[in-house]
Amino acid sequence: MIKRDDVEKGVINMLRVNMGVKNGEKILVVTDFPTQKEWEKMGSEKIADALRRSLLAKVVSEIAAEKFSKCPVEFHAYPSVGRHGTDPGKEVEEKMKRADVVIAITSYSLSHTNAREEACKAGARIASMPNFLPEMFYSGGPMAADYEKIVEETKKIAKLLTAANEAVVKSKEGTDITFSVAGREGELDTGIYTKKGDWGNLPSGEAYIAPVEGTAKGKVVVDKGWYPDLKENMIFTFKDGKVTDVIGGRDVGETFRNLLSPRRDEEPYISRRNLAELGVGTNPYAKRPDNILEAEKIRGTVHIAVGDNSHIGGTVVADLHEDFIIHHPNLILDGKTIMRNGKFLI
Repeated sequence: MIKRDDVEKGVINMLRVNMGVKNGEKILVVTDFPTQKEWEKMGSEKIADALRRSLLAKVVSEIAAEKFSKCPVEFHAYPSVGRHGTDPGKEVEEKMKRADVVIAITSYSLSHTNAREEACKAGARIASMPNFLPEMFYSGGPMAADYEKIVEETKKIAKLLTAANEAVVKSKEGTDITFSVAGREGELDTGIYTKKGDWGNLPSGEAYIAPVEGTAKGKVVVDKGWYPDLKENMIFTFKDGKVTDVIGGRDVGETFRNLLSPRRDEEPYISRRNLAELGVGTNPYAKRPDNILEAEKIRGTVHIAVGDNSHIGGTVVADLHEDFIIHHPNLILDGKTIMRNGKFLI
């Protein structure tokens, strides 16, 4: 069960501070629910987790309707699409486009979808909250961070990313990857979405950039425990900007070997293998390593994504966008180390 008293203060603060809700604005809360196929194939723990998230979304809509009584509030649940970055369908897109504020508490991310992009173009402000947990609203959780400080540091890092031509990420676990970011803009995900068309994750706190396609070479090591259900290190090798092999990772590794299929020279696999993003976490209250939404915001981490980057300044359109966190990394921009073992040097 979700106790309303535990989350109410955090929900109200999110709507007032992070989203800047004003009287008369239409609020839409969307969530996804497991399909029949997922009920058959997913374990009971994962099903329960997805249902708990949907229930949280319902509670959020009820709090919004009561505490923001001058705002029309709509709750909408739709069948799971099964992957991050896959569009939820026209009905969801149209509802999002008609809203002023969208709270998306989902199991599969809407961030890198046409639905999110089109809704932002229509003026909606969107909080994308895939795999959000009720505890994130609690005192001391990542939603309780000082977002003004997060904005200040995130802007500084985004400026460094914009000015750079080449990025290198290394870690003691074996990550060693190099790619170009020349001509690309460093972007902010600060958690403050108060202007028309603003969007980002909640909890928030990251600077990010789309690497230049075709330039990545090296490898990324995802440590066990730093991706949901990952019980063995998983290694991605890159050449000419794309994944060429997925090594280890047991069941999780097998999932990505199937999704990316490095030896299949056809779509959608080619686009899915694209090195899509470099992100830098800036939220000091983010802690959980096994929840991607929170883990990629942990201050002093770096994350690398594969798949779609068309929604963050790149050119590759894919039906997948998946992030992988590197903890205690070294981040080097144009030969200058700006982070060593997870500690900022700026």
